[in-house]
Amino acid sequence: MPEGTVDVRLVSVDMDGTLLDGDGAVPAGFWPLLDVMAERGVVVVPASGRQYATLRSLFGPAAEAMGFIAENGTLVAYRGEVLATDTVSPEVVRDIVEAVRELSTSRNLGVVVCGVRSAYIERTDVPFRSEVDIYYKELAEVDDLSAVDDGVLKLAIFDFDDAEHGAAPHFARFRDTHQVVVSGRHWIDVMNLGVHKGSGLERLRELLGIERDQCVAFGDYLNDLELVKAAGHSFAMANGHPDVLAAARYVAPSNTENGVVSVLERLLT
Repeated sequence: MPEGTVDVRLVSVDMDGTLLDGDGAVPAGFWPLLDVMAERGVVVVPASGRQYATLRSLFGPAAEAMGFIAENGTLVAYRGEVLATDTVSPEVVRDIVEAVRELSTSRNLGVVVCGVRSAYIERTDVPFRSEVDIYYKELAEVDDLSAVDDGVLKLAIFDFDDAEHGAAPHFARFRDTHQVVVSGRHWIDVMNLGVHKGSGLERLRELLGIERDQCVAFGDYLNDLELVKAAGHSFAMANGHPDVLAAARYVAPSNTENGVVSVLERLLT
């Protein structure tokens, strides 16, 4: 824990493996803290690879007063207003969709085209759809993902085996021009260079006039690296990836031990 009192003005928290418990739910102890932070003027900012609509639904009416860094930083919103989006070119969308189709002949893969208005899939079997439904509240089935008529924030590739050591190396060729980040055990996200949760946090805190040392961030996986580096007080979850544990200043108890709640209770009292 930080020594002394921390002037907390913004709390940014990853969701899966960080805030959410082992059942994928917001822990009960977080809701009273959310009220306390609202009373004190602390801006709460979920930062996730999840869709903006999905994140808003998790927090209900409280979402109206919150900030959001959605789709791994490609969409930033505050108090119900989308402040910024960053979209991938149609040519790259087509290239990645085709690459997934080709690799699917040897690996069990699916891909989600994550648009501004909705997410889109062309693989519709129950095992894949059940995974996708967790993260995308607004979701449409289409015949051809390469022909989606929407601004595309990112492409999310699902590997039923192991994303980091399985599918990810096959998409290394896109790293010269785009970010290819392993965002979970089974997920790989492809988006434009320079756009990530950390850049979303920077955008929000500058807009609100909040200093870096007034920001607290929590994360557990590789797509949280820039987020924890952007905050003055950064916490890796005990269950986190070794690279995130190395990058953060502090370690919080695991998500299954309500680590975010226990740290915030100490910081806010």
